[in-house]
Amino acid sequence: MSSAARVGAAPPAVAWARLLFGAILLAVLGYTYVLGVPSDGPNPFNFFGYFTNLTNLIAGLTFIVAGALGRRGAVLPPTLHVLRGTVVACLLVVGVIYNTLIPGTGTAPAWVSLILHAIAPALAFLDWLFVGDRHRLPWRSLWVIFPYPVTWLAVVLVRGITDGWVPYGFLLPSHGAAYVLAHIAGLLATLTLAGVLVWLCARLPGAAALTRR
Repeated sequence: MSSAARVGAAPPAVAWARLLFGAILLAVLGYTYVLGVPSDGPNPFNFFGYFTNLTNLIAGLTFIVAGALGRRGAVLPPTLHVLRGTVVACLLVVGVIYNTLIPGTGTAPAWVSLILHAIAPALAFLDWLFVGDRHRLPWRSLWVIFPYPVTWLAVVLVRGITDGWVPYGFLLPSHGAAYVLAHIAGLLATLTLAGVLVWLCARLPGAAALTRR
């Protein structure tokens, strides 16, 4: 029996919760963006240059799509499971890196940081762990977690060299290549561990009862 045949649609309450979660993330990001305009200007490239903001944006949109499909009673397609797995892994990186390397930094209100750096990663992971409407992800697909973060890193490093702007101090070129590369290696190692955890969890049945369609 294929993995697609073993899963069903999430319960309606889960679909509504995902819609609400995604909408809250987008609302918090919108509020934070507007809040920063007086000091930083209306520059979305800087705002979404932060891995936290960009990842939460992608997560918000992903959860809205998953919730909308769930409200229709649809079984989520395999590509959306892979996207969700990637999003969860990246959110775990957000939570780990922020709370270990750069806690308490930034100008956003404390409640915003709490939502984006702690609550969002925790809820996304719990949703992935306990709601069994996801396919078993093959290990050969683990590579999909890397293109987005690696592309983000490349853009940030180019910007750091050309215009001097980086979202996080540990990526400043002025620290030297060895320092920056060591932190990049740490980021990628954290991402790999997060991906392995997410892929392992995809092999669990999930505690929530699913409706079979």
